[in-house]
Amino acid sequence: MGLNWQLTLAVAGGAAVGLGVFVLVREALPATPALGPALRRLHQPVAPGARAGRPGRTDWLSGTARWLRPPARDLALLDRTPEQYALSVLLSGLAGLMLPGLATAAASLLGVTPPLVVPVVAGLGLAVLFAAMAHYDVLAKADRARREFRRAVCTYLDLVALQLSAAHGPVQALERAAAVCDGWVYERIREALRIAQLQMHSPWEELRELADRIGVLELADVGAIMQSSGTEGAQVHETLRQRADSLRDQIRTDNLARAEAVTARLDVPGALLVFVLMGFVLYPFVSRI
Repeated sequence: MGLNWQLTLAVAGGAAVGLGVFVLVREALPATPALGPALRRLHQPVAPGARAGRPGRTDWLSGTARWLRPPARDLALLDRTPEQYALSVLLSGLAGLMLPGLATAAASLLGVTPPLVVPVVAGLGLAVLFAAMAHYDVLAKADRARREFRRAVCTYLDLVALQLSAAHGPVQALERAAAVCDGWVYERIREALRIAQLQMHSPWEELRELADRIGVLELADVGAIMQSSGTEGAQVHETLRQRADSLRDQIRTDNLARAEAVTARLDVPGALLVFVLMGFVLYPFVSRI
């Protein structure tokens, strides 16, 4: 009976591992490019029943993504789709669910058989924990990317102001300033300007839409200032420089606040370390009493 129980656990653990490897290999294989995000970025209507990618795979991923309610702005900033977010959360949860089962199977092979409730409860708990970790990892990466985007917007404001000072027009100033620097931030700005050019839209409207989509409101300020330059003919290069300076002050204040918060969190380990050192110092005297 004991041998059958161990064999059952070993088979179940091997099946779980095989399923995980199959899912990973299947998702790693090259698939048909997803045209949905590209078409939505170009503001083209998508048919209600249209699906991109492999048949049958995107359907259940889309349904799962709608059920999970992914952070849309954070995913747009990271250039990820809701399906990719749902897949990462599901794989993380699956890994947490499998881990206690594999540990139980290994322990059973060594002759230690814990109660069945232990791997079940531990697996459910780790599944929820790993899924939450995948979710908060997306939020943390988006927060870092948003801070980097804000810093790049400061430089972009100065570059646009320089182009305007060189007697370039508003649209040309935006395009030439975005072409000066490299990096993913300026690539997103150049992409928005190309979309505006292809669709015959004003570039400041496209920048405001991009700012609203990714949650970087500072980029919308660039569009608002340049709109006044393009529609009213105002000289706005000084306004752009002032906005860049105020944004730098805001970023500096946010960095100081984060540094103070980190320092405050380090006070507790520092106090505990002092008590530990005091214990080592006072122990010889206390032991002699």
